[in-house]
Amino acid sequence: MSNPLLSVRDLHTTFDTDDGTVRAVDGVSFDVDAGETVCLVGESGSGKTVACESITKLIPTPPGEIAAGEVRFDGEDLTSLPDKQLTEYRGGRIGHVFQNPQGALDPVYTVGDQLVEAIRLHRDVPKSAARERAHSLLDRVGIGDVEDRIDDYPHQFSGGMKQRVVVAMALACDPDLLIADEPTTALDVTIQAQVLRLLDELQDERGMAMLFVTHDLGVVAEIADRVVVMYAGKVMETGDVYQVFENPSHPYTKALLECLPGRGRALETIGGTLPDPTDPPDGCRFHPRCPHAVPACEDGDQPAFEDVGGSHQASCVLYGADYDEPELAEANDD
Repeated sequence: MSNPLLSVRDLHTTFDTDDGTVRAVDGVSFDVDAGETVCLVGESGSGKTVACESITKLIPTPPGEIAAGEVRFDGEDLTSLPDKQLTEYRGGRIGHVFQNPQGALDPVYTVGDQLVEAIRLHRDVPKSAARERAHSLLDRVGIGDVEDRIDDYPHQFSGGMKQRVVVAMALACDPDLLIADEPTTALDVTIQAQVLRLLDELQDERGMAMLFVTHDLGVVAEIADRVVVMYAGKVMETGDVYQVFENPSHPYTKALLECLPGRGRALETIGGTLPDPTDPPDGCRFHPRCPHAVPACEDGDQPAFEDVGGSHQASCVLYGADYDEPELAEANDD
């Protein structure tokens, strides 16, 4: 089996604050293979965005710090690279689409100028060639009347059009991996569907991998090959999208899916709140909110991952050797 395009191992990202050290990402591991879509899911505050920003060291330093772990992209450990060398990857081989397109675009430059700058940062081409490429990218992402609109400013575009411009910028240098951080959150459902369809088409055309951050499980079901479920800086469950949706194994994943409409049952909510990131509980991070928690959930570190079928794994003591099948079945059926 070939090595993954992206391999994140035991990643720890912290932030020093007046209230203490926030352990935003606390020992996270996952892989993204070439050409596949992996979705990071979980409630707001689970550490999804920080995990993605840590890949190319976009976190503000200080107060942020990658305290430990390894991020290998095509065999290269990005955490050990100085910023000058990292530029080859950041915006070059790894593109980012952020959830707030207005914040990702400079209001005092035209979208064409910003695209040209992004292209020339990574490619040694004359300005005329870069502008031609910018024109082609805007046309491909569905910006109409490109000849006129290429010289417009961000405020002259709607929210959906601004997001298409941001997608064009992320694709400017034909990245091998696109990191999309909740790119449709601020858009209405019609525009959201258009942007998702665009990303799917572009991924097929270019054969690129995609790491997609969302809390919307409906989006996950539509686009994901594999799913990584995060909670309070930890990974709770990981597996093929069909495995996770058909057989959610961690109580947190089950709770998330019960909040999803259209499953033939009344909508549920998850009781309680995320733990204090400066003082997280011992044991499983989810145990204070978990209806199936047992004393073993409250001690030590996050439970080890247990195989629950194929490549499907869950970080839950109920799958350990100390718990028999009847107990597990009863917990999963509740």
